[in-house]
Amino acid sequence: MILAMTVAQMVGAVPLARAGKNLSAATMFRLLVCFRAVALAAIVIGAEYHLPFAWLVLFAGVAGLVNGAAYGYLRSLLNQFVPTMRLPRALGIASTLNEVTFVMAPVAASGLSTYSPIVSLVALMILGSFPAIFVPWTGVHRVDEPPTFSGRVISPAVLMWFACAAGGGATVAVIEIGAVALALNFDYEPALAILFTVPLCIASVAGGIWISVRNRMGSRKVVLVQLAVMACGSALAAANHSMAVTIAGSVLIGAVLTPLGTYYSLALDALAPPERRPEIFALLRTSQAVGVVFASALLALVGLSTALVWVTALMIAVTTMVAVASRG
Repeated sequence: MILAMTVAQMVGAVPLARAGKNLSAATMFRLLVCFRAVALAAIVIGAEYHLPFAWLVLFAGVAGLVNGAAYGYLRSLLNQFVPTMRLPRALGIASTLNEVTFVMAPVAASGLSTYSPIVSLVALMILGSFPAIFVPWTGVHRVDEPPTFSGRVISPAVLMWFACAAGGGATVAVIEIGAVALALNFDYEPALAILFTVPLCIASVAGGIWISVRNRMGSRKVVLVQLAVMACGSALAAANHSMAVTIAGSVLIGAVLTPLGTYYSLALDALAPPERRPEIFALLRTSQAVGVVFASALLALVGLSTALVWVTALMIAVTTMVAVASRG
């Protein structure tokens, strides 16, 4: 079901991001969130009436279809609500809340599932619809003729930050998805997988707080250092030396996750024509999803150790690419 949602997100990101060209970003975002809520409701009904699992996978794919575009519109809305000089702080706060949700949501879902799996699905559906209620309305920016998609979206600079986002997504995913395998690798109980995921999330929250307090876009040199730190963290995990070294690698990865994500978002904000921002931010989220799929495929096909080596090589490659581009 997760794979279906991720693949559907990749498929729907650009078409749905372009579909709202005649609507305000807030209106289009609400429509996408409502569409997802209906798809999640279908999962609830299907689970309640014991539909074949294939139908639940299909509904999950339908729900995931809008995720990339919804993120693109939500991120573009941020430009209307927050002054440019405060965007780094806003993005840092958003990332911090995202990490807190990532840590708390599975715990809450597990607790509700012990009472009733259907209740946990209903809670997911309700909470997932909240953004449609709380996002402020903005004016409907319409003109006599539909806006034209002027300017190029795909350029070498844009592709470079997409590649970095994919590399970061793969690096985080190989730790989070492979956490149980990491615990078993060091002869620990599967439950101790949290020793890898929780430090990563805590470090990411700390990075978000640092960005929020600093409220400044990093320089290209700082980004290069942060990419090198993530590659180093991945290398420590790939070394398979000990539990402590692997946890240290997870902390290094988490510490730079939010600063890097903030930089990618701000860099693409400057590169994208205003009317194409929902599309380019949808592609940014899709690039991260591509990294997750890549890491998942590696874990399934070649195993944990080899997957960590490949992901480390990917991070070294994107770091080198940014270093070469910075010299030019």
